[in-house]
Amino acid sequence: MTILIIEDDDGVASFLKRGLEAEGFAVERARDGASGLAEAGDHALVILDLNLPRMDGLDVCREMRRRGVSSPVLMLTARDALADKVEGFDAGADDYLTKPFAFEELLARVKALVRRGAGLPARPQRIAVRDLVYDRETMQVRRGDRSIDLTTKEMAILDL
Repeated sequence: MTILIIEDDDGVASFLKRGLEAEGFAVERARDGASGLAEAGDHALVILDLNLPRMDGLDVCREMRRRGVSSPVLMLTARDALADKVEGFDAGADDYLTKPFAFEELLARVKALVRRGAGLPARPQRIAVRDLVYDRETMQVRRGDRSIDLTTKEMAILDL
């Protein structure tokens, strides 16, 4: 299982890499947001800092989700205000941990996220069958050029 760490601080990244490799994980690292986004794909987990050069972590997470990357994301950052945490979850993060942190807590969160994400196929954001299109992100259904309004229950059934 490979974990991608997107972190510009060499000390933090090295500490995470050593600890996670000691627990049996393979670890890759990106030093900035743009590189991290380019490398994001089929990982068991992405550990993502928010204050990154070239592209902010929130933007990285949003773009990963827009592209259909389903790897769980653990935001690991010094931003500890409630508004920052909410913004992180709204951007698509699965968990949020603030620095400084205890490695034991980070490891427990990593294991939980990997366990939850293991074996789950990626869910496409957009499904099309002939001229019928369902967009999960916008919750819109179209047949050709015509929008189809569905009730909440109908939408839930379609999503299943």
